[in-house]
Amino acid sequence: MKLHATPTQHYQTATAYDDTGVEINAVRFAHSLVVLPETPPAPWPPTSFDALLPEHFAQIEAMVPDVVILGTGRRQRFIHPKLIAALSARHIGVECMDNQAACRTYNILMGEGRKVALALIFDQTA
Repeated sequence: MKLHATPTQHYQTATAYDDTGVEINAVRFAHSLVVLPETPPAPWPPTSFDALLPEHFAQIEAMVPDVVILGTGRRQRFIHPKLIAALSARHIGVECMDNQAACRTYNILMGEGRKVALALIFDQTA
């Protein structure tokens, strides 16, 4: 199998991550945020998984991604379908996973040229 390098320097890439934050193109963020490949990281209001509201997903819906990779924090949690009903109605998929898996998955999909949104929740309530 031949492997070809795909240059991703001009895209927003998760370059490092841990339980307390993420680096997007080597810039550290320790708060919830939304990232798309060609859009700079944007703050995202949820301060914890339990604080999620449908309005939070309206911000992502306006970005019109093909799929949303939702990082639910240190552990994987699953979102109630009512919260993402507007995304589902527009056939925008939402995949839930812990933040570290979300970053890895986002990088893969972004490298494939997909219009993917990475939405990460960093718990600010602890």
